[in-house]
Amino acid sequence: MNFTPNSTFLYIIAVIVILFVLAQSVFFLVHAWRRAKELGIDTAKLKKTVTATAVFTIAPAVSILLGVVTLSKFLGIPLPWIRMSVIGALTYELPAATSTAGALNISLSELITDPKVYSAIAWVMTLGILPSIILPPILMKKIRGGMMNLKAKDEKWSDIFMTSLFLGMISAFLGMVFADIRGGITGWIPIFVLLVSALTMAVCGILIKKCRMQWLETYAMSISMIVAMVFAVVITPILA
Repeated sequence: MNFTPNSTFLYIIAVIVILFVLAQSVFFLVHAWRRAKELGIDTAKLKKTVTATAVFTIAPAVSILLGVVTLSKFLGIPLPWIRMSVIGALTYELPAATSTAGALNISLSELITDPKVYSAIAWVMTLGILPSIILPPILMKKIRGGMMNLKAKDEKWSDIFMTSLFLGMISAFLGMVFADIRGGITGWIPIFVLLVSALTMAVCGILIKKCRMQWLETYAMSISMIVAMVFAVVITPILA
């Protein structure tokens, strides 16, 4: 019996996992709504919060879809669907798969039909992401306590420290952005996309401050992500 990453069994597993995630989301949404009502929070404010949150998920949903499409070329649909929908991010999943395939001298230009290779990539993806699942519940209370103590001592320094952490996290992915700049104009596509995203965010910031469009604060990041994605889709066929 030949192995296929798009087997019916894997699709069934994927559907079960996704349904569980959806059920969990509905469960917490209902309980959060009831708790908010118990605390006397106005219904209009709750609806506004839910709407803003739903809109904010559009951009990540688009990136997840792009991630599934990218990974499905060599991993099939079920595994990328599970990975990207539950806990994965393309910035992690693709390098994990690529590095594993490189170690095994396997090309990712076509669908993987070797069960050992498929299993190895799946295991690397899974084991590599485990620390982000295990460590936060263990360390979050201590980290949060330290941040609160720092904020109580010096709020300005606390803001600088948090900004530094955020920039450090982003810098970890800059290697992927600048990795191929020596390969010609095609290697500059990620940089162009990064600049367009930053420019869009800057425009949103100006509109918020100068035009007092405070409602834009909730959607600025989503807008910048979507604009950058659209720009990437348009510019890639032109320059590639």
